Amino acid sequence: MSAETILYIVIAGVIALGVSVFMYGYKSKLSTNLKWILGILRFLTIFLVLLLLINPKFTSETYTIVKPKLPVLVDNSSSINELDRVEEVNEAIKKLQQNRDLQDKFDISLFTFGSTLSDNDSISFSKKNTNITTALKQIDDLFKSEVAPTVIITDGNQTLGADYEFTSQTQKNPVCPIIVGDSTKFVDLRVGQLNTNRYAFLKNQFPVEALLVYSGARPITTQFVIRQGAATVYRETVSFSEVENTKTINLTLPASSVGIQKYTVQLVPLSEEKNKVNNSKRFAVEVIDQATNVLVVSKIIHPDLGALKKSITSNEQRRLEIKTPQEAIEVLDDYQLIILYQPDRFFASVFQEISKLNKNTLTITGLQTDWVFLNSIQKNYVKEVTNETEEVLAAINSNYGTFAVEDIGFDDFPPLKTLFGELSIVIPNEELLKQTINGINSGSPMLATMELNGKRDAILDGEGLWKWRARSYLNSGSFEEFDGFFAKLVQYLASNKRRSRLEVANESFYYNNTAIQLSAQYFDKNFVFDPRASLSITVKEKETSKITVFPLLLKNNFYQVNLTSLPAGEYDYTVSVDDETIQRSGSFTILDFNVEQQFLNANVTKLDRLATNTGGKAFFISENQKLIDFLLTDNSFKSIQKSEQKIVPLIDWKYLLALLVFVLAAEWFIRKYNGLI
Repeated sequence: MSAETILYIVIAGVIALGVSVFMYGYKSKLSTNLKWILGILRFLTIFLVLLLLINPKFTSETYTIVKPKLPVLVDNSSSINELDRVEEVNEAIKKLQQNRDLQDKFDISLFTFGSTLSDNDSISFSKKNTNITTALKQIDDLFKSEVAPTVIITDGNQTLGADYEFTSQTQKNPVCPIIVGDSTKFVDLRVGQLNTNRYAFLKNQFPVEALLVYSGARPITTQFVIRQGAATVYRETVSFSEVENTKTINLTLPASSVGIQKYTVQLVPLSEEKNKVNNSKRFAVEVIDQATNVLVVSKIIHPDLGALKKSITSNEQRRLEIKTPQEAIEVLDDYQLIILYQPDRFFASVFQEISKLNKNTLTITGLQTDWVFLNSIQKNYVKEVTNETEEVLAAINSNYGTFAVEDIGFDDFPPLKTLFGELSIVIPNEELLKQTINGINSGSPMLATMELNGKRDAILDGEGLWKWRARSYLNSGSFEEFDGFFAKLVQYLASNKRRSRLEVANESFYYNNTAIQLSAQYFDKNFVFDPRASLSITVKEKETSKITVFPLLLKNNFYQVNLTSLPAGEYDYTVSVDDETIQRSGSFTILDFNVEQQFLNANVTKLDRLATNTGGKAFFISENQKLIDFLLTDNSFKSIQKSEQKIVPLIDWKYLLALLVFVLAAEWFIRKYNGLI
């Protein structure tokens, strides 16, 4: 409180005293006791009113003790069950949670993780994947401003994500792994990694690459076998030793039958092997009899051409070639989709041939596009001709209904370059991406699709697609989102299939350790997407004839269902619309592969390095008490005393107002009682 405020309070006291003496002391005929009582009450009334007008501010300070956090992360994957360590893990968790000394020193919280981190303390040891990197990163973000040594109970075997040994170097808090398992080395053969194409073309050959791993001291020889059903399609003798403990087998197999072809890769197990599950893996290849051929016609060299080729050919069902206008004229009929990149007057013959062949097109325009020529050569759209350039951003049209599409982060993508002017589309069309400038819709489409008389076309007004693909990689860590978006556009444009009111999209086969999702779109009679419909899918397992029904849930402008709960097997499905006779049927296969069964030992080396990188210490699960002693004796994990200072004005003090009311009421009653009112 300042000296000035204290002076005002003293003056207020003097004024209140003076008024009270004047009213009840000077020439007053009241009794002495009554003078004193009424004088004091009047003094308090005036003083309190003046005090509220001065409104002095008081500082209050409170102290709290904040204990360090102790997050305990438990590996909830099935590998713990495979190692037969469930009881030991549960016992270790119980000891950590019930230790009184730890409870006094730390604020203990329990988390579980498989592919993602969860604060659910339900531990089933049934998750199909392990992502230690993500779990540690999310915990680090959660407790980044606090003292929070992290205990992680795991075998150290990771099936998803970046290598936690290296990413842990940025961890802010120390990590103390409890190693589930031991360092004993068993003799083991396993198929470490299997690389194959997802699709192959009929009468071609497809490559298979297998990485084989051996753990053991003595030299051994075994057989590497690939079977299709009961038939052996490949066999090779392989030898290993303690030094030469890995081999890479490269081979090709013939694609002789259309459809899903299933194979089993096996390393014939040794008699002394403890884990024989990891000696084999299954894979499948879908053999198709025709590829989608895409032609890019361009007179210039531009980074967008490379991005287009990488994106489109990431799907093995599609092939892409780039040709100049002169080279393209003779071969246009060999392709299902023609991409015209920044056309000018040299494209005149190409446009005439496309019109004659009725080919579907995607036109990409930019700074080197001749719009005078483009406006005259086709009648689908027209743009004002200027010599000014501008940079434009994209915003997705959430009501787009021609095909199912998700927002892959267009708002965060860099701008594309285009020529200034309004683009108008004069035939039936649907806008997929809107053009925005400084967050305001310019009224021109950036990407729109058109369909007239069975011919499909699209226009993308802007160059710089390579920047979008690069940003998508930076945002998500892979090109899959951007390539998937572009794949849907190409699939729509490359097909002349008549549009149906119910469209269903699914893969031919899935692995059961990945998400199994199926999506559908339903349109009303005017082919406008209908978000009010109720869709369901009936799934029938071919072997057991078991039928399961799932509802499809609305997500943006399509319906989706997650079928991850289904076991491995072959399935037929039917998607139907309630109160409608429309339905679509198909089939898919789920291949059995449990990556968590591939491990035999705990990864002691990596967990030791994780502890070293973060300043923690690793312990085996049998050394649980040593971990508790380490946490209790380490002086860097201390409670912190925090002080909180509050400045409170006197007028906010409710008790003072209550006292003022009481004093006024008391004076009034006393005066009334004594006949002075």
